[in-house]
Amino acid sequence: MAEAQVGPATPVELVESLYRRYPERVAVARRRLGSPLTYTDKVLIAHADDAETVGLGRATDYADYRPDRVALQDATAQMALLQFMTAGLETVAVPTTVHCDHLIQAHTGAAPDLVTAIDANAEVYDFLRSVSAKYGIGFWKPGSGIIHQVVLEQYAFPGGMLLGADSHTPNAGGLGMVAIGVGGADTVDVMAGWPYNTRVPRVIGVRLTGKLSGWAAAKDVILAVAGILTVKGGTGAIVEYFGSGTASISATGKATICNMGAEIGATCSIFPYDDHDALYLKATGREHIAGLADEYAEHLRADPEVEADPERYYDRVVDIDLDDLGPHLVGPHTPDLDRPIEELARVAESEGYPLDISYALVGSCTNSSYEDIGRAAHVARQAKAEGLRVRAPLLVTPGSEQVRATIERDGLLADLEAIGAMVLANACGPCIGQWQRDDIQPGERNTIVCSFNRNFPRRNDGNAETLSFIGSPETVVAMALTGRLDHDFLRTPITAPDGHAVHLEPPDADELPTAGFDPGKSGFVAPPASGSDVEVIVRPDSERLHLLEPFPAWDGHDEVGLRVLLKAVGKCTTDHISPAGPWLRYRGHLANISQNLFTGVSNAFSLDEPGTGIDVRDGSRQPLPDLARSYKEAGIAWIAVGDENYGEGSSREHAAMEPRFMNGRAVIARSFPRIHESNLKKQGVLALTFADPDDYERVLVDDTVDIVGLAELAPDRPVTVRLHHADGTESAVQCRHTMSEEHILWFRAGSALNVLRSQRPA
Repeated sequence: MAEAQVGPATPVELVESLYRRYPERVAVARRRLGSPLTYTDKVLIAHADDAETVGLGRATDYADYRPDRVALQDATAQMALLQFMTAGLETVAVPTTVHCDHLIQAHTGAAPDLVTAIDANAEVYDFLRSVSAKYGIGFWKPGSGIIHQVVLEQYAFPGGMLLGADSHTPNAGGLGMVAIGVGGADTVDVMAGWPYNTRVPRVIGVRLTGKLSGWAAAKDVILAVAGILTVKGGTGAIVEYFGSGTASISATGKATICNMGAEIGATCSIFPYDDHDALYLKATGREHIAGLADEYAEHLRADPEVEADPERYYDRVVDIDLDDLGPHLVGPHTPDLDRPIEELARVAESEGYPLDISYALVGSCTNSSYEDIGRAAHVARQAKAEGLRVRAPLLVTPGSEQVRATIERDGLLADLEAIGAMVLANACGPCIGQWQRDDIQPGERNTIVCSFNRNFPRRNDGNAETLSFIGSPETVVAMALTGRLDHDFLRTPITAPDGHAVHLEPPDADELPTAGFDPGKSGFVAPPASGSDVEVIVRPDSERLHLLEPFPAWDGHDEVGLRVLLKAVGKCTTDHISPAGPWLRYRGHLANISQNLFTGVSNAFSLDEPGTGIDVRDGSRQPLPDLARSYKEAGIAWIAVGDENYGEGSSREHAAMEPRFMNGRAVIARSFPRIHESNLKKQGVLALTFADPDDYERVLVDDTVDIVGLAELAPDRPVTVRLHHADGTESAVQCRHTMSEEHILWFRAGSALNVLRSQRPA
């Protein structure tokens, strides 16, 4: 790989080479489809492995694509790179970077927290740095920033395709990129030179009209979309924004919208290229890419016929008038419970929510750009002028070192600190549970407001009784000033210490810094020209890292005599299946992290105590990871049963690898989101859905389960599951799957990685 491809920015040569393909590829797609193209259609065909033969049937065909690059964050990179190491290759086949952002715990402030993280995680950071050097991967040191903000600043470009081992990879769609969050095994395929195989997504069009103004922010757009589509509505689809309203949103604002599109299950989200993107590219030192995008602009947006008659070309069209949009909050416990702020303030008491706000948090990969911090700082300046300080503790996370250095230079951090804010390290922190709270006890019910993207129970602080509400940064700062969930600051003034009434004006801030970005201290480490002499050290006695052994291949027989480990009730996210927080330290050690398996799940067989199950051998109640391990040691294989949208949330493939490691053979659910279903298939776990969702109710705690006909497993062919009940009766349940011939090959080989090892590309 050319050295320039693994530098601190995407080389213009890569972009130029891709853009030269666009005219011919777009013509091929128009001919094959016989119709005008959405922007999504254009980006996908430009990256097809073979434009003439690639599947084009939405939601039916599987297709092979060639992404331009791969991005990994430090938590998921460990397992992804441990898998890549077993492939026996000398270097990655596409430009790849690792970003150290997840392992820094928020506690006392940016500088001390970073020092603590570097010391506590030295073994992992040394592994990631050395394995990156070994295989030609760019490495971003701790403190450089959150992966998605750094990717937007350095690597994203209009019309490109990015694969990332993090569910919020779609953030790069703000610059017009098809950026897809996947599990680590999918990134390994691409790093090894294989195409990315996926079902051709549907395309949902969101037509924006009007213009953002006043307190309405880009965040409010995606909160409204989440309320409309719900956490399942985008599953299997790319959400493409279009219409005149897109022109009122900055590049980083569009990134916010695309980022949180992960919460509706979307494959990714994308905006067309426009002047805001050009300005952002130029402001971040990519003038040549902006020039190329201008030259090929007609290919970096939907065809005019699509915009004129969108219902003909999108699978669904959602309309949002930005003129009618105001600040919203979603929550608690789910990112699609959307309400205008005045409605939440009105019903907060009747809903039984704790009304005092215990913490307010601004930042995360979703909302930590220069514009975001600028709008929050404008609210803070107003407050300072009126003698106000925050009544709820306020934490602020810059998105990157470049953003931090620039907002410090321009006085925006000082504005926030002047009203009582504490600045955290350039990292994920409380957004992903890396937050050490000293103000509450476990189980203490409390309310927080944040500008993050997820608000599942335990997500931010490990406490199931923390109610998390999500809004824009400026809304969060205003609510920190009120200190109350039931105070509608838009309509009710805030009382200053001297008793006078303070009416906050709508925030106003520059989209980009007028003095340009200050890059701060560079955190990028380029790999050497050759990594052949680099030694990657994993200590045999390490508690945090462990070399992988291949999962066994399918033995050719039906799965019979399986036990039911659990039946999940209601929302069961990857945070429930494999919690983060303190468990992040074990992301490179499959045996150790498997001790968190299902610890957050509400099990129908032991509902009064989440994370527990019933050992059918003696009727005892045990923690689910202990029960799974006990079954494994006894040679008992098992299944897990899921409710709707089982595996929602993060891309963490640990939620699929852990069940496989603990002798789980199948997960049968009412429905799956895309990423988790793919992760299960990658690891050789059967991912089945009930043909009749009501059959979920038939599964009993003491059933034995047979999955039959596996020798005839084929695409679109149902699978029969037999439930043998303890009373001697039997239920035959029909299940569906979404396995292609390639996925069936993964199952038979034991995992996709086993196939890769046996069929290495030339």
